[in-house]
Amino acid sequence: MVFANIEYLFLLLLLIPYIVWYILKHKKNNATLQMSDTNIYSDIKKSYKIYLLHAPFILRIIVLSLVILILARPQTTNNWQNSEVEGIDIMLAIDVSTSMLAEDLKPNRLEAAKDVAAEFISGRPNDNIGITLFAGESFTQCPLTVDHTVLLNLFQSINSGIVEDGTAVGMGIANAVSRLKDSKAKSKVIILLTDGTNNKGDISPLTAADIAKSFGIRVYTIGVGTNGMAPYPLRVAGTIQYINTPVEIDEKTLTQIAITTNGNYFRATNNSKLKEVYKEIDKLERTKLNVKQYSKRHEEYQWFALIALLFLLLEFYLRNSILKKIP
Repeated sequence: MVFANIEYLFLLLLLIPYIVWYILKHKKNNATLQMSDTNIYSDIKKSYKIYLLHAPFILRIIVLSLVILILARPQTTNNWQNSEVEGIDIMLAIDVSTSMLAEDLKPNRLEAAKDVAAEFISGRPNDNIGITLFAGESFTQCPLTVDHTVLLNLFQSINSGIVEDGTAVGMGIANAVSRLKDSKAKSKVIILLTDGTNNKGDISPLTAADIAKSFGIRVYTIGVGTNGMAPYPLRVAGTIQYINTPVEIDEKTLTQIAITTNGNYFRATNNSKLKEVYKEIDKLERTKLNVKQYSKRHEEYQWFALIALLFLLLEFYLRNSILKKIP
């Protein structure tokens, strides 16, 4: 146990002169009733009240001592523990172009990607994780954080059409790299998910991959979409009509990005395959970290206050009942 305001303990020294004063006071007390000879009382059994005569003073000293201890704020000490955990820095780069609304994955590609990525985040409590979104341009939805509650809340607000349409894969990688380049983590990873080919942006995907490699960042690329044609919802006159659109994923470029950065390329043609992809990445990216964990201090004045109150009530009871003095 430690004390947050340890200097208050010096107040205990003030009890010493108080005790000395009490002793001297009772030594100087004169008898209320003077007798010429007390031998006639020698055989009378002493009352138990004689032994309790100084009890109120002792109780008062204890109460004062406890009050001083309460002022000093007793606290439990921190519990330090060295442990080994697994943690890395991860940026999720997610394509939010309108083609991600295709429903070859259920309910659509974007919602399926969000669900699986959220499950992935929940399974990595020790990681710094952030989100980059890209379509025709790219921006950071959430910087690297270990507060996964906030991260998952922001995840729910992701939707298609929030930026200019298109697929700027290179910009998505570059934006994620800007968030990871200064990281001191042993392992830095980008998980890029897209369903198309690069057709926008000022940075080509392979140039962005070279930049990632220069900072020691691995890029895992995921091409999401079925083989062949995919149903795409189209709003016509207030109703939803479905048209079949071809699935065009630049697997060659996504594979080259992964190879350049020592990552892997995965293809997810349905919901279950997408889950398998994230599970595979989860297995690949595990780094042992030695961390020192501690518990917060807790105030421990409650017991001192309770005992002080009980002793104060006991002193009040003795002084006004059994040991009550009549002038």
